[in-house]
Amino acid sequence: MYYKVGTIVNTHGIRGELRVVAETDFPKQRFKKGSQLALFKNDQDQKPIGTITINSARQHKGFILITLAGYDNINDVLKYKGLILKVAEEDLSDKDLDDGQYYYHQIIGLNVVTEDGKKIGTIKEIMAPGANDVWVVARPGKDDLLLPVIDQVVKKIDLSAGQVIVELMEGLE
Repeated sequence: MYYKVGTIVNTHGIRGELRVVAETDFPKQRFKKGSQLALFKNDQDQKPIGTITINSARQHKGFILITLAGYDNINDVLKYKGLILKVAEEDLSDKDLDDGQYYYHQIIGLNVVTEDGKKIGTIKEIMAPGANDVWVVARPGKDDLLLPVIDQVVKKIDLSAGQVIVELMEGLE
């Protein structure tokens, strides 16, 4: 399994730098020198078309500029433009996370239940509109529930049981 960490959107300069739109909470970790990333033509592909090794990375105007090991010319890296960068699941590390933090793929698909055991639905999406994430909970026969990820609502995340225990505040349902 692979998880998207960025998209190569263009080249930068003539020395083989690539402009990347990062889609990770850990850009320093994912794009550090020596990191191996898999290349994909699109988000839906399950099989990589190759791998790259990061030689250097730096922040520049909202993008990350990377160079690849063994490439130092714009003509050598043009072929990578438009490709998706993903990290292999075995390269993810829980040490990147603080206590109480989770990767999105760990949360999506969990069942949401109330403290008294009533099943509400399943988390199908995570939105990050601002101060806190919002989980989109698919409910059978009802509209989706937007659940703010705050301590007053989310009481316990139990990955081994595949569920999240919540207390629905007034006005949420």
